[in-house]
Amino acid sequence: MADDLYREIILDHYRHPRHRGRLDPADAVVEADNPLCGDLIDISVRFDGDQLAGIAFEGTGCSISQAACSMLCDEVSGGSRARARDVADRFRAMLVNGGSADDLGDLEALQGVRAYPVRVKCATLPCNALLQALGHAEDRP
Repeated sequence: MADDLYREIILDHYRHPRHRGRLDPADAVVEADNPLCGDLIDISVRFDGDQLAGIAFEGTGCSISQAACSMLCDEVSGGSRARARDVADRFRAMLVNGGSADDLGDLEALQGVRAYPVRVKCATLPCNALLQALGHAEDRP
C-alpha cells in the first residue's frame, strides 16, 4: 500500500513538476548531467539575504531524476541556505548510506531507489546540482 502511494507521489511530481522554469535574474545557475542515462538538469537559485527566495529547474530525463528535482525544489523553497544544504545532504545520505528519511517531505518517496544503484545517480543528480549552486551563490561578492 505504501509503495503505491510513493509511486503515485513520484509520478505526480514527474507529470506536474513544481518550480519548472528558469529564474532571471539568478544568483547561480548550475547544469548537471548524467551521461550514462542522459538525465540533464539546470537549477537556478536566487536569494534574499539568507533565504532561498526562488528556485527553478529545467531538464530532461527519467521520471526519477525529474521527480527528484521537483520534490527537492519544493522542499527547500523559501527556506534558508543552511536548510537547503541540510536537506540536500540528508537526501543524498538517505539514498547512498541508508540514512533517515525524517523531515524530507515528498523526497521520502524516493528511498526505495537505493535498492537500484544505477538509479541512485538519477535521484541524487538534483541534490548535487543544488549543493553546487549553493556553493556558487556563496562565492559571489
